[in-house]
Amino acid sequence: MIPRVSIVVTAYNEGEEIVAHLERLLEAVLLPCEVIVVCDSSADSSIRFVEKVMLNDPRISVVINEFGRGPARAIRYGFSCASAPVVVVTMADGCDDPYQIDQLVRLVERGVVIAAASRYARGGQAIGAPFLKGLMSKMAGVSLKILANVGTWDATNSFKAYSKAFVEEVGIESDAGFEVGLELVAKARRMRRPVAEIPTIWLERTGGESKFRVLEWLPRYLKWYFHAFGRDSGKTKNGRNGG
Repeated sequence: MIPRVSIVVTAYNEGEEIVAHLERLLEAVLLPCEVIVVCDSSADSSIRFVEKVMLNDPRISVVINEFGRGPARAIRYGFSCASAPVVVVTMADGCDDPYQIDQLVRLVERGVVIAAASRYARGGQAIGAPFLKGLMSKMAGVSLKILANVGTWDATNSFKAYSKAFVEEVGIESDAGFEVGLELVAKARRMRRPVAEIPTIWLERTGGESKFRVLEWLPRYLKWYFHAFGRDSGKTKNGRNGG
């Protein structure tokens, strides 16, 4: 049976920490799903712990990223492995609320191309985020919502559900950081495709080390930030009419 949602979990040397996240996710998601854990190499410390969880739940699989190292390529590879018409991207660090996945999926099934979990919508929170990271993320999200009308107050958050058909139509160009979510929101804005959001409470990870590199990835985020302000195209990456 084809699942209703493919959940792509990017992992990088999470070790035993990933077990609790996967168990919460499997408990939370009630829709028919597959969970694809993407690691950059077969030596990743997450893999043996994921395999233990797999023994008790056939919904989980672990794959080795064939598109090259880094979170953006891992997300792209996860999309290429997904069999469901809706794909949710979440991290392996437990910061995202897995109980919201079903709600995000249903929004896409109703017709939006992206459903975002928003830390900055009314009712949302970002708890424990480093000051600079949180400030830059909020400024980007709020300004994009007000000035570019992108459909969400939190365009930079990675925790989103996507129409797989939309992603295949526009493609993913990001190749390094976590800017995939911002890229796809910007492309949806340029193509006049609907984006929706629900408030979320994001919690900074309590174990392990964050993989987010603010200054290193800032130029890539700025590229897609300004892309959202471009003229409506209504076209895909191949120049076809987009709707």
